[in-house]
Amino acid sequence: MPLNDDQNSDFDSSRLSESTASSSDSEYSRQSFTSDSSSKPSSPASTSPPKTVTFDELMAAARNLSNLTLAHEIAVNENFHMEHVDLPQNSLEGRVKQIVHKAFWDHLESELNEDPPEYYHAIKLFEEIKETLLSFLTPGANRIRNQICEALDADLIRQQAEHDAVDVLGLANYVITTMGKLCAPIRDDDIKQLKATGNIVELLRQIFHVLDLMKMDMVNYTIQNIRPQLQRNLVDYERTKFQEILEETPSALDLTTEWIKESIKDELLSVSCETSSSPGADGSSKPNLSPTLVLNNGYLKLLQWDYQKKAIPETLITDEVRLQKLKEKLNELQIIACVSLIASNMVGTTIVGLPDFSDKLKRISTVLLEGMNKEKFDLKEALNTIGVQICSEVNRSLSERGFPTLNMEIQNSLVGQICSIVEEDNPISSLIDKRIQLYMKSLLTLPSIQKCMPTIPGGLVVIQAEIESIGSQYASIVNFNKQVYGPFYANILRKLLFGEAPMGKTETDASTN
Repeated sequence: MPLNDDQNSDFDSSRLSESTASSSDSEYSRQSFTSDSSSKPSSPASTSPPKTVTFDELMAAARNLSNLTLAHEIAVNENFHMEHVDLPQNSLEGRVKQIVHKAFWDHLESELNEDPPEYYHAIKLFEEIKETLLSFLTPGANRIRNQICEALDADLIRQQAEHDAVDVLGLANYVITTMGKLCAPIRDDDIKQLKATGNIVELLRQIFHVLDLMKMDMVNYTIQNIRPQLQRNLVDYERTKFQEILEETPSALDLTTEWIKESIKDELLSVSCETSSSPGADGSSKPNLSPTLVLNNGYLKLLQWDYQKKAIPETLITDEVRLQKLKEKLNELQIIACVSLIASNMVGTTIVGLPDFSDKLKRISTVLLEGMNKEKFDLKEALNTIGVQICSEVNRSLSERGFPTLNMEIQNSLVGQICSIVEEDNPISSLIDKRIQLYMKSLLTLPSIQKCMPTIPGGLVVIQAEIESIGSQYASIVNFNKQVYGPFYANILRKLLFGEAPMGKTETDASTN
């Protein structure tokens, strides 16, 4: 999603700019991260003492979160739209709705078949139809507004009903004609079907069905129109809404704080390992962690997050589904890269290096791994099938070129190595995973991924196009998240990294608040 220069500058003010040219710098000094930024309107308010949250405050926070989530989805998801959903007929709600609606339409039919006809419910329906048609009009459409109000005047229809002079079919035909003028082109076939309906009760029922579809069309048209404006103002809007949530529920950053704490622990462990392995290093000195590295490490953890069992940080709720899909796709690509690497090592470059042969192996893996993230998917069986099919494809290519085919020992070894990919601490899987993580980490240190992409590490060439696409989506999510929530992260990092108390005491205090 394109962002303007003002939005890009928002996060710079929080000292957590995405434009970090090197992952090893300690460019953020204690002074820069403890400087006063609370005077800025975009900065989050300082943490207030714990307070009791009332039900009204909780509901207000829920509404803010709902609005924030909807606005974020509209702005970042170009395909976001509303759909008319019918309840499943075999569900309790579906059966109840069907029974109630059938009872109403049967009663309406009996009323209209009386002698003289009873028009009470029919008039109510036309009043509702009139209000719906009027809701589709723009403020300046006075002529058609007057026409609708005149043609569907409830008082006039009641007077006609008293003299048994109501032309229900004529009113319905006028409604259909008006709907044809107001509807989107996609509803033209629905309007034609309405005109072909002879039974008046069925016609009214179908009119309401098409009106419901038109309401969805209007909602989606509105979404399309407000999307550019939302995109221009989304950073400020989301930050303001989240600040309101934080004021209503002070615990709204608890999960985010724990997420950053975990990242700090990981970085401290990494620095400790590097220090202990370096000769002559002073192990007693306190590591000086870069806030940017800590935050980027936290974002990387999201690609290995257990979304089914572990709650995501509050500041990333709006992108939870997107991040989960990226993680699942990366899991699939990791296996494809592992299979390709195993096949290359076992068979050799003579066959694997043939034109289009790697793509054939990739297609085999892709097809058989489809749906691998579903709960009932048998990954072991899929990998076994992939191994067997790869052996068959390799033998076919060898035979076509006059080479001896693979013996059973090599085939069994190839299938066995492919099946062992899912085993814990599998060396090939661990290697590919590290290289994927390295690539994703390098994306977060680039000033702009639009200008250049990092070099693909060895072993990932077979999935280059896919991983670059995923990397671009991932970096966009992360960079936008930094722009919105940078001030909140800055406050948390000031406390955890630069607090006066020792790190252990700070963690204890924070965990008890």
